[in-house]
Amino acid sequence: MNKRRQTLVYVLSDFTTAAFVWLLLNMLRYAEVAQYDGFETLALYLASSQVLKGQLLIPFFWLTLYYFSGYYNIPFGKSRIGELFGTLVCVAIGVTVIFFAVLLNDLPRSFEIYLRIFFAYTAMQFFLTYAVRFSITLHALRKMRRREWAPNVLVIGAGQQALQTKKDLTKLGYRIAGFVGIDAATAPAIPQDEVLGSVDDLPQLMTACPVDELVLAPDAIPDAEIIRILYSLYHYSLPIKVRMEKNNPLARGKVKIIHGIPFIEVTANNFSEAGKNIKHALDKVVAVLVLTLLSPMYACIAFRVKKSSPGPVFFSQERIGYMGRPFTIYKFRTMYADAGNRQGALLTERDDPRVTPFGRFLRKYRLDEFPQFWNVLKGDMSLVGPRPEQRYYIDRIVSRAPCYYLLHNVRPGITSWGMVKYGYADTVEKMIERLDYDIMYYENMSLSLDLTILAYTIKIVLTGKGV
Repeated sequence: MNKRRQTLVYVLSDFTTAAFVWLLLNMLRYAEVAQYDGFETLALYLASSQVLKGQLLIPFFWLTLYYFSGYYNIPFGKSRIGELFGTLVCVAIGVTVIFFAVLLNDLPRSFEIYLRIFFAYTAMQFFLTYAVRFSITLHALRKMRRREWAPNVLVIGAGQQALQTKKDLTKLGYRIAGFVGIDAATAPAIPQDEVLGSVDDLPQLMTACPVDELVLAPDAIPDAEIIRILYSLYHYSLPIKVRMEKNNPLARGKVKIIHGIPFIEVTANNFSEAGKNIKHALDKVVAVLVLTLLSPMYACIAFRVKKSSPGPVFFSQERIGYMGRPFTIYKFRTMYADAGNRQGALLTERDDPRVTPFGRFLRKYRLDEFPQFWNVLKGDMSLVGPRPEQRYYIDRIVSRAPCYYLLHNVRPGITSWGMVKYGYADTVEKMIERLDYDIMYYENMSLSLDLTILAYTIKIVLTGKGV
């Protein structure tokens, strides 16, 4: 299965359909309006600059709308009911926008013509778009049922759980690429020729085998070992599922019932696909605006940081972000340059002697965090999301609160629900207490919640309650 190719098929079909429907609509506009406004023939009307401009731009408008609806995020395994209602909602919104932005400029002989054009456009756009989409989706489903396009699954485990997972997934049309042993002490239930290697061999196996999904099916092994293996799978950027069992340390993940078989979708969350795309676009737009419009403030702070104490303007540090990938986070330096050498890598405390006087001011109003808009623009972070931590502290948090792994399924943020409701945490114990707020955010992600958190954050910045 090639997800990019399938996505491209949907994009091209939507573009072609939108262009064809717009052409049909322009024929209707000519018959109802344009021939009475001086256009002698249909050919002259279709060749006019305004019509040609619309013929090019309108399909791109539809692609943009479909993108923000999240339709292209999941090219395989689409729900036909979901596809029907999703297409209907998008068409209703799109036609309404185009009607008021473009079609309302027409001057028909009567108001009834407006209604005929509106409903005709809605009907053509919906039925043709959905008919083409339905045929593509149906074709893909048939291919998957015949296992011509079956997802290749690599099962992590070789015991009884892995054997049961093999039976279940095979019935559902998945193709088992192989098995990876976890514990050498456990007797394998899988034939030896199907076991491709051990967990340590994963980097080579992932390069050699075409894999679409990873399924973790461990037998009785310590929770800490399950979490360790899970973290090693993140950087492959593939969907990860875990078979749902009693007392599973991953039980706070999103459970998906696949034909009666419960799996924990480790890399999934409850945020809608439309919400994800809108959030990502808003992140980029806001980051550009802040970095551009507030550039004088950045320059002023940089000058004051440099003047306040010797050392660089910016502080950089490796943090763990989306899908467990490390990245470099940037802040305005608030400590003396040799603070780390003098006292070691410690969390910042209230009234910390390592913090410069100007650094206290920056922390009070959280101005030291503003360079992270560059991280947002790069795609390392989001405006709102769980705060990223260092690997050292993550290892200690996960050993006591395994659900922390869920936070790596979303981009870390400049601000978070934990930061506005709990604040800075200067010990691992406080980080675990703050984790409850971040998990609450993760389980209830929405654009409205993001806006609420941003409003709280702005209040904190303006009132100087950042520390």
